[in-house]
Amino acid sequence: MTTSLKSLGPVVEAGKAATVAVLCVLMAVPPAVAAVPTTTSEKVTLPASVQKTPLTHQQKTLHALNRLTFGPRPGDEQAVNKMGMEAWFQHQLHPENIDDSGFEARLDQFPALKLSQEELMSRYPMPQTVREMARNHDPLPADPVEHAIYADAIAYYDTVAGKGDDKAAAKTGEVKANDAGDSMGDAMQMQKNAPAKMDGASIDNAMTADGTAPKTKANGKRKFSGTPMSDDEVEAVLALQPEQRFAKLVAMSPEEMIGFRRGLKPRQQGALLKDLSPEQREDVASMQRPERMVIAEALQERLLRDVYSERQLQAVMVDFWLNHFSVYVGKNQIEPYLLASYERDSVLPNALGKFEDLLVANAKSPAMLLYLDNAQSVGPDSKAAERSKRISEVAPDSKIAKAAAKGLNENYGRELMELHTLGVNGGYTQQDVIEVAKCFTGWTIDRPYQGGSGSFVFDARRHEPGPKTVLGQMIPEGGVNEGLQVLHILATSPATARFVSTQLAVRFVSDTPSPALVNRMAATFLKTDGDIKAVLSTMFHSPEFWAPSVYRAKVKTPIEFMASALRASDANLVNPAVAVQAMNQLGMPIYGMQTPNGYSWKADHWVSSNALVSRMNFALVLSGGHVQGAHPDWPHLLGDAEESPMVTAPDSATELQLESLLLGQPATPRTRGTVMEQFTNPDTQQTAQQNFAMKANAADDMGASLVRIGGKKQQGQGPGLQAGQPATPLATMAGLLLGSPDFQRR
Repeated sequence: MTTSLKSLGPVVEAGKAATVAVLCVLMAVPPAVAAVPTTTSEKVTLPASVQKTPLTHQQKTLHALNRLTFGPRPGDEQAVNKMGMEAWFQHQLHPENIDDSGFEARLDQFPALKLSQEELMSRYPMPQTVREMARNHDPLPADPVEHAIYADAIAYYDTVAGKGDDKAAAKTGEVKANDAGDSMGDAMQMQKNAPAKMDGASIDNAMTADGTAPKTKANGKRKFSGTPMSDDEVEAVLALQPEQRFAKLVAMSPEEMIGFRRGLKPRQQGALLKDLSPEQREDVASMQRPERMVIAEALQERLLRDVYSERQLQAVMVDFWLNHFSVYVGKNQIEPYLLASYERDSVLPNALGKFEDLLVANAKSPAMLLYLDNAQSVGPDSKAAERSKRISEVAPDSKIAKAAAKGLNENYGRELMELHTLGVNGGYTQQDVIEVAKCFTGWTIDRPYQGGSGSFVFDARRHEPGPKTVLGQMIPEGGVNEGLQVLHILATSPATARFVSTQLAVRFVSDTPSPALVNRMAATFLKTDGDIKAVLSTMFHSPEFWAPSVYRAKVKTPIEFMASALRASDANLVNPAVAVQAMNQLGMPIYGMQTPNGYSWKADHWVSSNALVSRMNFALVLSGGHVQGAHPDWPHLLGDAEESPMVTAPDSATELQLESLLLGQPATPRTRGTVMEQFTNPDTQQTAQQNFAMKANAADDMGASLVRIGGKKQQGQGPGLQAGQPATPLATMAGLLLGSPDFQRR
């Protein structure tokens, strides 16, 4: 019996799929076990050369860059040497003196991030706002652009309203997310099962002359065919000059917009947005699902800061505090709208300041108030509770009665002490949790679902009257000042000094920092009233920070790997949405941790066979120039602008150059041997691209970038993956080094 080539296809593909896994196993574990590719996410050990002698000058420079930044870029080592290590560190401690115009120019593509909280929520309505307007047939904004955004959003709502579980989600306002894997997708959906694009089957459309949605006989909806525009009609729109094209889109009725989107081909999407202003691009991206644009920009900004800000220590500390004071983007429909302000107004200005100022800003931030439910907490003896009780006697099913039933919420009080300040063994009791919760009743946000600003307000009617006792200290009745007094007690506690210092030492020094180091950092914390700069300075000048035993002993988290790979390859990331989506595949979605403890900084949470394969896949795709808008120029980085034969036939000397460029030091013999054996293997790059695409397609249900219109993507491609010339052997060689265990250490 003969076997057809077609029947052998799955076997061949399965063999190819193992290629990258084998590479990772070869690099990560002893050769005796390397023959069997790992198929499950098993724990593995990354090889590390244990440094025994004091660090050399070069090693100290690389150590500082790897610990205090998101990884060195080409030329950073020389820049630090020129400035001097101490001067460079002091420079980074004062970001206000560092020109960051390059990064700020990148943020110019996101004008919405500069809007106030109220302006953002007004221009780009939340799903519940859209839902209420659709149900009540409220008038739309007079501004033509906002009118189009609202009209399209209402039309979209009417295509998905009332479908199974979506109905319950609509009532509660909660996001029905899956796991944290797709933070650009499930976490921002208005309904769990909402389709990725409008199909035109049932649309509530075209506004009447007074700007309201017309009612129909049955359920207020109108039926439309959703017939795609012809290619000639679409091309006629795309041929218009930018201002005319934008005006045409704004003037389209929702029915026309659906037809246009359905007729728009993937190859035409670039032409649709070509030469539009950043504001216009945002508006076009918002003409169906405004919340998608809002969340996409918040996630992209955070990653861009890590990669491109010259204020690298500040960027690292912003990332540290956003993880320490973790919030989850999928908490509900409002949370995505609060992230930009959370980073910009609460964390960034205080990242290197006083811990108490940061703690107060965090406690008042709408993102945290909503995430840990303090916004809905009501004192059991407050005026609001008393009123609700009276109403419940005559109307037990009313909204006010149901709100009163929620009563005191302890979530923030508990996490404030356990995760933000004292630590789990910080000496507090359950009664302290209750008393702290009472002190913070009334700390809420301004009517986010009723057209309010969504900003912090103190509602005295919800506040629990009377004195409270917290950690043995009496808190006199004082309204909002009770919460401020609690924050002062916690910020100045020796337990907080130790807990925060330990977290910083784990992030910057070692997974198991020495008690002596933590004690010195905590003493500085208490002596300086929680001055974060001073605590970091104590750490930086400690012998433990420069000990040979901690050199390259930390394993990068996925965000550190992503940022360091982009920095090391000097990639110009034109479409940061691609990297945001790749973070989901790497297992660390931005703002994607559902529980409030944040992601771990320790190696055992991140080192597994699947994790290494995912990192290798991304490294190869990036190095090969197949990530949209990121094309590393390896010949140029190696000082060969003429693209000599090193591109097509690199040798061992070229590999050593790449080691110096990407690792800063020689690779381990195992890594070097694997690279030299595999860089000419075509299956290496092909497998990485296939795996990246397959995973992306599975996770990319709603995770569109700003250039994705109507939810379309090319079959078989992941987010931002693009066809092009096959990767050169030089690019493959670089990708293998970026994906190697050697690069995973910092």
